[in-house]
Amino acid sequence: MQVTYKAFTLCMCLLLACGCAKKDTTFLISKGAIGALKNTNNASQLDSIFAADSVVKRSSKEDIVYTGGDSFLIYEKGGKHLFTATPSSKDTLKLIETIRIIDSRYKTDKGLGLESTFKDIRDNYTISGIQNSINSVVVFVNEIDAFITIDKKELPANLRYDSNIKIEAVQIPDTAKFKYFMLGW
Repeated sequence: MQVTYKAFTLCMCLLLACGCAKKDTTFLISKGAIGALKNTNNASQLDSIFAADSVVKRSSKEDIVYTGGDSFLIYEKGGKHLFTATPSSKDTLKLIETIRIIDSRYKTDKGLGLESTFKDIRDNYTISGIQNSINSVVVFVNEIDAFITIDKKELPANLRYDSNIKIEAVQIPDTAKFKYFMLGW
């Protein structure tokens, strides 16, 4: 009886220890967050949030080609570009408004990331909408604040050249790869 009680106590302690272990969210994409960055953060907080990394401000005034306003390129120590964050130009607090994911290590809890395919979206999320444009389609997934761009080269030929037709999810091949994986808050 004494051995059983000790074994039970040991198992309970191990379960508690495992349950208390904090999950690493460094590369986790979730609704309202990417890693340590939350949708409530503003541009002035980026240096402190990514103190162990490198934050580079790209100004729209300095870059003739880039016209999207000021943005912040977040680099891992060692030089790997993780993502680009763009604050709202209309908000005096400069809350982060869009994130362009560059590093394929960023994934949702269901495994959706930059190297995923359209099938991964369809199998794991509800598609909120699909927008047709000249060279791409944009797939919206509101439950994770994402909008994913797929190049029209990934689509059947009859859908590539008309930006006015309505494209449905069933028309996008399962194997269609992501061109851009963005978050919008």
